[in-house]
Amino acid sequence: MTSEESSEPIAVLFVCMGNICRSPTAEAVFRSMVAEAGLDSRIQAASAGTHGYHAGSPPDRRALAAGKQRGFDLSTIRARRVVAEDFESFDYILAMDEEVLDDLRLVAPGPTRARVGLLLDYAPGRPERTVPDPYYGGRQGFERVLDLVVEACAGLVDELRRRLR
Repeated sequence: MTSEESSEPIAVLFVCMGNICRSPTAEAVFRSMVAEAGLDSRIQAASAGTHGYHAGSPPDRRALAAGKQRGFDLSTIRARRVVAEDFESFDYILAMDEEVLDDLRLVAPGPTRARVGLLLDYAPGRPERTVPDPYYGGRQGFERVLDLVVEACAGLVDELRRRLR
C-alpha cells in the first residue's frame, strides 16, 4: 500500500551529488510550497547526496543567500548521503540530473516502493531535464537553480494534491 492509499504522509527525497546546493534548495522550496498549500501534515520532504563529501554540513552559503532572498529557508538542512533504506522510506526520490539518477540506480536495493526519476519531469513545459550544478559558478547559477526548482516543485505539488484527493 502506498502513502497515497494510507494515512501515512507522502515522503519526497530530493537528491544531488553533495547535498549542499541543488537538493537542499529543492527541499526548502518544496516544503514552503507544501505548507502554503496546507499539505504539510500530508507531505514530507528531505534531501540527500549521492556522495558523502559534505555529510553534516549546512548548505553552501550561496545557496543559503539565494534562497533567503526569495523567502526560502535552507538554514536547518544538513547534508547526508543517500542510503539503500531511503528507497523504502520515501515514495518519490527525485534526482537533479541524469548522472545522479544513474548513481541512485546503483544504490537502489532492487525493486522498491519509491518512484525514482528526475525533478524536472514535473516541469513538463521546460525543455531542460537537468538542474545544473552551480557549485563552481557564480550567483547567477544559484538563481537559475531556484528558477528551475520553483517551477518543478510547483508541478510536483500539483500532482501530489491530485493524488491526495
